[in-house]
Amino acid sequence: MIDYIANQVAFPQIDVRERLSVSTGYGVAELVVHGDANLIGKTLGDSGLRERDIAVLTLHRGPSVIPNPQADHILEADDRLLCFGKLEEMRSLIPERPKRRPRVKRLPKQPLPPTE
Repeated sequence: MIDYIANQVAFPQIDVRERLSVSTGYGVAELVVHGDANLIGKTLGDSGLRERDIAVLTLHRGPSVIPNPQADHILEADDRLLCFGKLEEMRSLIPERPKRRPRVKRLPKQPLPPTE
């Protein structure tokens, strides 16, 4: 019990997201590797994330969590990456959603009767 208390004093609880978002333009985000992503089959080192100033903090694969994954981890579909880096770079990795076409109702063939 004394060891547990000593460890808590040495490393107090901190809000990591708050600490990492102090630099303007940088932050923490979770990215999902979708089935059609060009990252599948590549290692973290070959993914180009470090070159884009993005550090992977944890890799979530199914029920397992890999903290501080090494560069030789191969990315698979549905992996979730908790990342720290430039927010603009991380946004650019998210695929754009297809834009919905606005639904336009057809006008009736007969004009509406005037209202009183």
